Amino acid sequence: MSVRRNIWFLVITFVLVVGTFVYTIQSDKSPVLGLDLQGGTSVVLSPVGKFKNDTLDVAIDIIRNRVDTFGTLEPEITRQGSDIVIDLPGVKDRDKAIALVGKTAELRFRPVLTTLPSEVQQAKDATTTTTTTPGATATTTPQPSEAEARAAIASCNDAVVQTLTSFPTTTRDADSRDACVVLPDKPGTKASARYYLGKAALTGKGTVDTAKAEFVSGQGWTVKMDLTSSGSSKWDALAQQQFHKQVAIVLDGLVQSAPTIQPNDASFTSFGGTAVISGNFSQGGADDLAKLIRFGALPVTLKQVNVENVSPTLGSDQLHAGILAGIIGLALVAIYMLVFYRLLGLVVIAGLLLAGMAIYTLVTFLGQQISLTLTLAGVTGIIVSVGVTVDSYIVYYERLKDDVRAGASVRSSVDRAFHKSFRTILAADLVSLIGAVVLYVLAIGSVRGFAFYLGLSTILDLLIAYFFMHPLVSIMARNPRLVTMPGVGIAAGLDAREATA
Repeated sequence: MSVRRNIWFLVITFVLVVGTFVYTIQSDKSPVLGLDLQGGTSVVLSPVGKFKNDTLDVAIDIIRNRVDTFGTLEPEITRQGSDIVIDLPGVKDRDKAIALVGKTAELRFRPVLTTLPSEVQQAKDATTTTTTTPGATATTTPQPSEAEARAAIASCNDAVVQTLTSFPTTTRDADSRDACVVLPDKPGTKASARYYLGKAALTGKGTVDTAKAEFVSGQGWTVKMDLTSSGSSKWDALAQQQFHKQVAIVLDGLVQSAPTIQPNDASFTSFGGTAVISGNFSQGGADDLAKLIRFGALPVTLKQVNVENVSPTLGSDQLHAGILAGIIGLALVAIYMLVFYRLLGLVVIAGLLLAGMAIYTLVTFLGQQISLTLTLAGVTGIIVSVGVTVDSYIVYYERLKDDVRAGASVRSSVDRAFHKSFRTILAADLVSLIGAVVLYVLAIGSVRGFAFYLGLSTILDLLIAYFFMHPLVSIMARNPRLVTMPGVGIAAGLDAREATA
């Protein structure tokens, strides 16, 4: 490998890892801590009466959607036997969290009166500036057209008079069945589209007999609803009212879907009480919507078995103890590597520091982007991975030692020894990575966190070994002074004091 290429590898690795780490620190961002480190609420729910496994799985999906809209970072919802365990890190409103996960919501079908911009878009468009006189500006608030606003308000049949000024500024209402409301589209964030909806025309209970995902040639994946006799007439009336307009399917205050009534859907008499929802559905999306419609709200009654407030102090103490143990372990490893490999031990220490910076940056980034949390199990996985990382250096150094002892120069041995040892490093890391993946897929709870961070650290080990360890050792081996330095040089570290550069 050429010197120029080695230098480029080192520069890019250093700039990328250290640069992103410094940026993360300066931006005042840090990893998102899990339930055991920052505290929160843990709720255990148990089904009442008879139930099927698939209905309990659907209940877990619905609860997960509810918790996600509650704004909890990385909620952990697991099934332990027939019990559902919901861990909510960072939740301060305990009563609201308990009510949220266990309530029996109602599936509602509402006419879409008009659409509204998202809260994010509304904030951008809320103020527009026009020039009036030099140095002065006038502020105006954009409004929907008068015809749109009046038509939407009139169609709600509310006695309350709403002004055109107040109409577009509504962000989100309580999902009251007998009132017009403003509700967001999934996933219910500030960037979600919003709908101004009429009163609930019908509900899922007693209306929908069953629903299933079905692939239709020319349309793709659809959702087929079989309606009850009373539900068919109610849906027929709603379809006639919303002919060529949208109907919102609402659950938990979110618009799960808002299909447009097509000409063939205006009356369901000829279809024997069957309605078909079509759109750009994937198979999974169609199946999820079918489950929501089929089960309506929670498909099984759940009772609260236990509610526990998890104190962050306990987790913090354990975290500090774990960090202290990790620091002591790293210090001992560093001392051992310096004593045993001398100058090459500094390469190990530098590699561990880079790996630590990279892990911190990645965990912080993923925490901000996908709400990945750092738990005690994750910290354990990171500490365990130190052994995997150090093993890579030892495998390389021992292979290099064998070549140098056989009479080759250090400079001529570094590349050959690395190519041979990297196969061993790759095989060992793949075994560790496969174990982490299998553990992540099959395990539940905190064990998955351990597996994830162990796998992440293993991947980083491979990258640092290839782009940092070998290039740095190769450049150092070209300096005769570093090779032959008495007592601490590379030759001394390889226990080959007569070796040449």
